[in-house]
Amino acid sequence: MSENEFYKTIRGPAYAELKDRGSKFLAYAFPIQSVDNFKIKLQELKKEHPKAAHHCFAYRLGIDRNNFRMSDDGEPPGTAGRPILGQIDSKGLTNVLLIIVRYFGGTLLGVPGLISAYKTAATLALQETTVVQKPVSVRWQLNFDYTQMNEVMRRIKAFNCEITEQDMQLFCRMVIDVPKNRMQEMTEIFRNIYGLKINFIGHE
Repeated sequence: MSENEFYKTIRGPAYAELKDRGSKFLAYAFPIQSVDNFKIKLQELKKEHPKAAHHCFAYRLGIDRNNFRMSDDGEPPGTAGRPILGQIDSKGLTNVLLIIVRYFGGTLLGVPGLISAYKTAATLALQETTVVQKPVSVRWQLNFDYTQMNEVMRRIKAFNCEITEQDMQLFCRMVIDVPKNRMQEMTEIFRNIYGLKINFIGHE
């Protein structure tokens, strides 16, 4: 099993709550696929908690894990975003977003107290979901005749591909994520379907 053929992420959304000297920390974990996913989740939580003092977050994206961002959202620098990201990284995760909403309770926690609270809240949220290993995927666009639908679908199912877009007309267009470790095998099999065209789009 090659290291670059799989990545670790979380199975689904999770929620946890931490109380510390009157302050409430509401921790939300989400699996995400893009920066747009992150923006939507953050806006949703800002609408849900308009009176919260802070909406701090961290995310990491991509198979190479180079795409990340963190925010203290008004907390002292380094007390929120970095400890949140640290919990994502300690588990070796990617395509994960953590948002922690803080309601201030009237007592200042100090820098060490804030770091501890955000780190603990992030840990609790990640404990409420399952870490899963997923295959790195390559994204293909398929174009084929409608009469070939059953043949194409049978192969997609057999190779555990994920359909991300489909336009089923007389001539069909479908975007699928193909596990990287099955790509060569699938290419050979799809070549046997007369008239089917494959276009490489990129990585998941």
